[in-house]
Amino acid sequence: MIKGLKGIVATETSISHIDGDQGRLVYRGYDISDLTNKCSFEEVAYLLWYGKLPTERDLKNLKEELRKNRTLDSFLVEILNSLPANMDMMSVLRTAISAMGTVNYTWKPTISQAIKLTAIIPTIIAYRKRTLDGERFVSPHDDLDHVANYLYMLNGKVPQKPHVTSLESYMILTLEHGMNASTFSARVTASTESDLVSAITSAIGTMKGPLHGGAPSGVIELLNEISIAGDAEKVIRHKLNQNEKLMGFGHRVYKTHDPRSIALKETLLNLVGQDKWLDLAIEVEKSAIKLLEEYKPGRSLYTNVEFYAAAIMQSIELDASLFTPTFTSSRIVGWTSHVIEQSEDNTIYRPQSTYVGKFMSSSV
Repeated sequence: MIKGLKGIVATETSISHIDGDQGRLVYRGYDISDLTNKCSFEEVAYLLWYGKLPTERDLKNLKEELRKNRTLDSFLVEILNSLPANMDMMSVLRTAISAMGTVNYTWKPTISQAIKLTAIIPTIIAYRKRTLDGERFVSPHDDLDHVANYLYMLNGKVPQKPHVTSLESYMILTLEHGMNASTFSARVTASTESDLVSAITSAIGTMKGPLHGGAPSGVIELLNEISIAGDAEKVIRHKLNQNEKLMGFGHRVYKTHDPRSIALKETLLNLVGQDKWLDLAIEVEKSAIKLLEEYKPGRSLYTNVEFYAAAIMQSIELDASLFTPTFTSSRIVGWTSHVIEQSEDNTIYRPQSTYVGKFMSSSV
């Protein structure tokens, strides 16, 4: 018996491939390094949904469809306004998306349905955040693409280019990551021939758990501490001397460099001098890698995607409550791609369990 099904192959997929030993992540045959800094969020989303990169006309049509579906329907506004103020954002997303499960979402799932859900999530997040903060909701900007529009709706102003570039790279790198817990949850729900909204609601509920979609708060604390101290090596050496875990380094899947971290670093290197937090992250990584090799030789502890994600979140001044929802607003593309793939050759998931309880006397 293998608890948690770790290492058990449950399906075949052509969506993505993870090679933890070689530190490689592939989307539809393309190495992730060939997509970041070269493609937009919309282009990579198209690749995951359709299995190929878009032509100029394809991309224009996708952007138009995303823009068309950004607006909140009146029933969603009413629901969002009625939810308790202390309800966390992931629970808000789960509730709002679930409410979209009308007769328009039937088996089989479609890419059009996937696009609609992808388009609306940033608007739900922005509406809820600004309303709770007592600020006027900022309607979607028709002249801005998906990522830039998200930042615009959150902050009420056209975002700076370095912020759009860094967040877009992060969102491309978190669109998809194999058969993780939330993706598996979505595919299990879809395997019953339930609708796409039900499958995505399952995925959001799974992502909400701290063991899966937890925010990189530990990395942010590290960056803040180093920023105040002004000496990365001194802070990191102290933590290692105290046997503290250095947040943002090492990964359960990747036994070498996390390819997503490498791709994010490449983005940030192109933005050197344009944002203090992005510059700090590059400096901290240099000191940390050197000291980790000194203190833990041969362990191959390198930065993971959370390390640079934390720097990006600090850079764009994203509230900690929005970290996992922002992650969700990108991963929705991977989830919907998997649900559609599941529907194309469906078999219901029905694993077995081993009974470890007692057997009572039949005389009762």
